[in-house]
Amino acid sequence: MHGSETQLASTVIFGLNPMWYAAILFILTYVVIMTERINRAIVSLLAAGLMIFGGVLNQEAAVRGVDFNTIGLLIGMMVIVAITRQSGVFQYVAIWSAKKVNASPWGILAMLSVVTAVVSALLDNVTTVLLIVPVALLITEELKVKAYPYLFSMIVFSNIGGTATLIGDPPNIMIGSAVGLTFNDFVVNLAPVVAVVIAATLVPVYVIWGRNLKAAAEDRQRVMDFNEREAITDPALLKKCLAVIGVVVLSFVFARSLGLEAATIGLFGAAALLLLQCWPHNADEQSKLVTHAFTEAEWITIFFFVGLFIVVHGLDSTGALKLLADHLLALTGGDLTATAMTILWSSAVLSAFVDNIPFVATMIPLIKAMAPTFGGPEGLMPLWWALSLGACLGGNGTLIGASANLVVAGFAERAGQPIRFVPFLLMAFPMMLMSVAICTVYLYWRYL
Repeated sequence: MHGSETQLASTVIFGLNPMWYAAILFILTYVVIMTERINRAIVSLLAAGLMIFGGVLNQEAAVRGVDFNTIGLLIGMMVIVAITRQSGVFQYVAIWSAKKVNASPWGILAMLSVVTAVVSALLDNVTTVLLIVPVALLITEELKVKAYPYLFSMIVFSNIGGTATLIGDPPNIMIGSAVGLTFNDFVVNLAPVVAVVIAATLVPVYVIWGRNLKAAAEDRQRVMDFNEREAITDPALLKKCLAVIGVVVLSFVFARSLGLEAATIGLFGAAALLLLQCWPHNADEQSKLVTHAFTEAEWITIFFFVGLFIVVHGLDSTGALKLLADHLLALTGGDLTATAMTILWSSAVLSAFVDNIPFVATMIPLIKAMAPTFGGPEGLMPLWWALSLGACLGGNGTLIGASANLVVAGFAERAGQPIRFVPFLLMAFPMMLMSVAICTVYLYWRYL
């Protein structure tokens, strides 16, 4: 804890104990976010302000608490995706996938599930479902089959796929930034188990829905007649996007040897793509294109992160999280295996009911405080993988477990195929538990 923070933390408003003030404010922030009565960005920014006004932090300390590597990476990738979306490439992939399996309803369900998982590993989950769900609804309408199994699968597989890489899911971006883990670290350590979870999850999806999906020959022919090339609305832009995305992904792979942070790569890639898109338009056209790209970024998520980082940093600066870490270690007897399994399962179950972003933001300093017990930062690696797997896969447990779930539910509602909380829970929660059980075996076998 910095000297200025210690000094401020002893003079909290109304002479309150700084730890109690920060803890109560933190809990209230969580409760209000969970009620969803007030936009979560507003809640986190107000709470951040109260941390400073209350005297737990000063502004300098608050700014130090914001992880700008996470913020920069998120903004960079959001802008890249916003521009790439305009080319129509994601719709192209969805139609191409449907035709590759001869428009078989189960084949399309399996293909779209795998495509959703793969795209979610390279983009964030919300963007993935925003791009692929409309095409899935169009295909199911033409085939005259129920859209529900397809929408359900997209929720589940977007969360599974996002677990595999640094940029696939916000919890991974946060963990990677806080611990200094690269794109390769996530792929090497998490992609193998994610591949197993994808294959395993396709089994219950087939048993519950896949084997009963049937479509008439003429309906299948209608889908086969779709021309995926027509989905590409701007071939020149597509070439530019693919070139930039290729360089960005390669830069992530070689980030450590290049000495680059993820935010630098993401923001530079976004700036390069903006330049390629704007050149050689005049100043007015450039302003329109840049405004459109920036408008498409999810600023609610960005400012939610900024406020949340400050709130968690305030709580951490009072020593509350170190106290929690000590209690958790006392419960597990300081045993690495017991601690890893506790983090994996508690992360999964809690992330099913509360947003996994604030949960992970709280857990990061908590796990860091355990370093002395496990022989320094290197000894914490199994715990970081346990946190990532639990928080990302736990999002599949309920309809409110991840932002992508609610986005798909919104699409379903508009399409007249509503996804209800309890029926979704009864199907999805057991699948989530199965995926976490697979991760339990994997973690134990590989790291413990």
